[in-house]
Amino acid sequence: MARGGQAALIMVGTLINFTNYAAQVRPRIEAALERYTQFDAGCPAPLAEAIRYSLLAPGKRLRPLLVLMSAEACGGDPEEALPAACAVEMIHAYSLIHDDLPAMDDDDLRRGRPTCHKVYGEGIAILAGDALQALAFEIVARDIRPAATAARCCAALGCAAGPTALVGGQADDLAGHFAGAGLRELESIHARKTGAMLNVCLELGGLVAGADDEQATALAQFGRRLGLAFQITDDLLDVRGSAAAVGKRVGKDSAGGKLTFPGLLGIDESARRAEQLVAEARAALAPLGARGQHLDVLVQYVLERDR
Repeated sequence: MARGGQAALIMVGTLINFTNYAAQVRPRIEAALERYTQFDAGCPAPLAEAIRYSLLAPGKRLRPLLVLMSAEACGGDPEEALPAACAVEMIHAYSLIHDDLPAMDDDDLRRGRPTCHKVYGEGIAILAGDALQALAFEIVARDIRPAATAARCCAALGCAAGPTALVGGQADDLAGHFAGAGLRELESIHARKTGAMLNVCLELGGLVAGADDEQATALAQFGRRLGLAFQITDDLLDVRGSAAAVGKRVGKDSAGGKLTFPGLLGIDESARRAEQLVAEARAALAPLGARGQHLDVLVQYVLERDR
């Protein structure tokens, strides 16, 4: 991955709203994802198509943007964090492919398009997810420098995507219909399923930038609150969003009796809790100073998003 492209990314001093920031930075992420999925003849055509169909589907690219923003917030060059940003998006895409399968959430629509297994079949969809997971670690190990930083990034990403975090949260989510569950159980599920992957985005950016202990702590505190706020707004969108805006079926969680924040706390209290978490996340950025401004803009966007 080419270095020295810092001028191509928006740096502190040009603070704009998140939508405009993302519109200007996202093309570099898209171009890198495109390059990373140009496979040679060893990859069967249906598998390559399924991988690219899911990974390159239109999306917010929130997670890779978080990696770049956190590198910037710690005084690093976001361009050097681009491989890690792409790797996180690959893990995210793999998790969505598998989440949508009939054995999991059984969804037929994702980002406004038929889900991977609806287009390519369940077998190819499973393999596409498997391939994206492997490719993510290959990219981090090969393209992050120095090697010691690459090793730390691989360990962090593996932990966030593994049995005590993302996959463990998904397992609990599958069993999330049990009676008597409370706020602690719900927060525990999403701190792993959603929060762990958002947190590792911040951690990866900090690792690439060489963050000190104070910066790393600030990012971790910010990430914990961002993850919960993001999940609450996701649950609220399922209740009051539109399928056209969200890009998938809405009302499915509540209709299926799934444990959600609005179902547990009510819509108004859930919205209030999201606002509180956003305020706490913004306060956590104080040690980062002006460099944390784009993260501040992003967390405010979480409350405003409609998809």
